[in-house]
Amino acid sequence: MMRFLLLFSRQGKLRLQKWFTPLTDREKKKVVRDMVALVLARPPRSCNFLHWRDIKVVYKRYASLYFCTGLEDQDNELLTLEVLHRYVELLDKYFGNVCELDIIFNFEKAYYILDEFLMGGEVLETSKVAVSVSMEDADTLQETMEEYMNRPAY
Repeated sequence: MMRFLLLFSRQGKLRLQKWFTPLTDREKKKVVRDMVALVLARPPRSCNFLHWRDIKVVYKRYASLYFCTGLEDQDNELLTLEVLHRYVELLDKYFGNVCELDIIFNFEKAYYILDEFLMGGEVLETSKVAVSVSMEDADTLQETMEEYMNRPAY
């Protein structure tokens, strides 16, 4: 099971965080600070797996963003790389070649896609089509609600 998922830039700015195990705010800040320092300090051609405390860390860089996750000891690192890649594919499909600015300005959509894909640190839906349909439904509902709220009340 994943313990956390972090997205951060090459400059170390946290763009998205999802915690699947309960931690205090202080512990979360410590984990984020340590993960950013640990991953950014590694050479570009080094292995994407490392150990930190009692956690396996798996990360992957896509363009200017690092996708980093913490795993329990029994979890499979290669499968986790595939999960990260699938999340990037889902973001690409929704945003059309996702970039850091898409995550910054549409973070609620990135979280929604993540919530449709993962639940409790486990893969909930493997189908890109099913997640895309869910996103389209959510967008339609949001547009309908905006139209309804913008109507004048008589």
